[in-house]
Amino acid sequence: MKNKILLILFIGLSTYTFAQAPVKPGIRAGLSSTTMRGDAVNNLSELLDFTNGMVKTSSRTGFYAGGYVNVPLDNTLSFEPGLYYTQKGYQLKGELNIKGLEFLGANAKAQLQSQYLDIPLLLKANVGGFQIFVGPQFSYLMKADLRTTAGVLGFSLLDKKLDATSQFNRWDAGVTGGIGFNLSKNINVTASYDYGSQKVDANKNVSAYNSGFKIGIGVGF
Repeated sequence: MKNKILLILFIGLSTYTFAQAPVKPGIRAGLSSTTMRGDAVNNLSELLDFTNGMVKTSSRTGFYAGGYVNVPLDNTLSFEPGLYYTQKGYQLKGELNIKGLEFLGANAKAQLQSQYLDIPLLLKANVGGFQIFVGPQFSYLMKADLRTTAGVLGFSLLDKKLDATSQFNRWDAGVTGGIGFNLSKNINVTASYDYGSQKVDANKNVSAYNSGFKIGIGVGF
């Protein structure tokens, strides 16, 4: 995986060198809403020994921020590699059977809080201020925590965080794509969808994949 990333970055740098128009760096930040496709509950079965089997997943809302470099290829197309810190994960809700706190039932929650570095390599088309972009994305997992909380009548009775990093692959890969619009010469807004294609389980025994939406605003320099 590392060799593939180095090769793609080398191609990107080569594109840089031969670009005829000025290269334009920028920064972008916004909100992320992520979850997992597939059997996400079983993905943490070893850690979630308190689950009772009646559990559903929902998305986790976080944020992302980082920088990009836009390399024009012609009047319409450009190549745009980026590097972003992104919060990902998902939330488990349902009938949780927590040892010693069985009476809490559905008031308990478990949330996977993951922190990734995303490296999208986008091909972007710009037509009249509107943008369409797509490309591969490689991601490196910096840390993953499992947070469990429970309470009743407004009182918190449980708030525990467990390091779950070892349960997941450090590297992830997939495809990202979306649309954008230039609000001005240097300011743009984007909406994209990330579709993970690699199993996140460290042993690759569970069919669980990252996916999610991002909405952000970018500033070019």
